[in-house]
Amino acid sequence: MFFLISKQLCMKKILVPTDFSVNSKSGIRFAIHWAARQKLEIVFVHVLYILRVTRWSSAYFEKYAEQEEKLCISKFEKFIADIYRQMNVKQGNYSRIILKGMSADITILDYCRKNQGFDYICISTRGAGKYAKIFGSNTGNLITKSEVPVLAVPKTYRIADIKSVLYATDFRNYSEELKKVSAFVQPLKSKVEILHFAYPDEIVFDEKFIETAFKKKFKYGLKLHFEKNDDANSLIENLQNQIRIRKPSIVIMFTNQKRTFFQKLFLSSRAEDLSFQVKVPLLVFNKN
Repeated sequence: MFFLISKQLCMKKILVPTDFSVNSKSGIRFAIHWAARQKLEIVFVHVLYILRVTRWSSAYFEKYAEQEEKLCISKFEKFIADIYRQMNVKQGNYSRIILKGMSADITILDYCRKNQGFDYICISTRGAGKYAKIFGSNTGNLITKSEVPVLAVPKTYRIADIKSVLYATDFRNYSEELKKVSAFVQPLKSKVEILHFAYPDEIVFDEKFIETAFKKKFKYGLKLHFEKNDDANSLIENLQNQIRIRKPSIVIMFTNQKRTFFQKLFLSSRAEDLSFQVKVPLLVFNKN
């Protein structure tokens, strides 16, 4: 079943990429479950690359490309319908689009730049090896380059209610960050835990004052955690330890996308690194 319904007032719109693989199903399932809890418009997207053999004429290639696209549409319809059926969820407000391009991440980024209005990108992540993490993966490149917030869902993730959110912050721009966190959390009526790792030479924050100010924005429960940064571990390792202790439904981070090529090559984004390791969904906003 294929729906093309205009966007309703105040309805969030999320883009959900898939390559029709088993690994891509976790992001789709999360989006469907999310849409069942609040009004969301889901746009499933597949990037189709059609290789052209040099000896083919233009007429032959056009005919071949048309056939490939028809096969892709049929496969797309069945793939999404099967997931809805397996989840025992009624098909809701969604549409499907097929984009043509060589690289999925570049094609999706370009599409989002030209088509404003997406509130989130929800994509599965299956981890990445050493070289994939240096030169990028589809999920990693979206996290470090997308202006649209990216929600990375581990391939092993199993659907569960979104009861709590762990928001990790350095407090450098928390007032603006809180607006985005609040916009995501409030429709879900989830409690929020705010996590900050304090360094020895850091300015001391008044925890009670900050917690009182934050509670005005969150009706469904809030807890502030100041943790000492353990220098024996990396920041990612310390954050992973806190995730294991607090067991949030979702982790929220903000990443700085304005980094030099050297930084990107040798000091990969903390949010991108975490997306390959964490076992719960990770929502990443662009700090800039």
